[in-house]
Amino acid sequence: MSSPRQARHASGAQLDAARIFSLSILVSAVPCLLTYVVFPWVLPLLGVAGGVGPVVGVVVGAVAIAANVASIRRFRSSAHSWRRPLMVLNSAVIALLVVLVIVDVGELVS
Repeated sequence: MSSPRQARHASGAQLDAARIFSLSILVSAVPCLLTYVVFPWVLPLLGVAGGVGPVVGVVVGAVAIAANVASIRRFRSSAHSWRRPLMVLNSAVIALLVVLVIVDVGELVS
């Protein structure tokens, strides 16, 4: 039987895990937004020269991957009921981000 203090700690850990998951998904959306909206459509409309996209994409992609890894680590240590599905989702997002980073690195070296 768990004490009320343990129950509060468990619910606090679940809230922390959910908060970090939400943040990691938000951070992961940034490279996609930059890659598919800002760089190909918004910057040319504003007359800003291209070429900065791959550099920014690599940096933001690395930050997004780190945020997703932090989310996975937090969920692994929590007793959240959606722990496994959300860890799988984080892993899939990491895989997609790795592809975007590889594409950006390919553009930088070519």
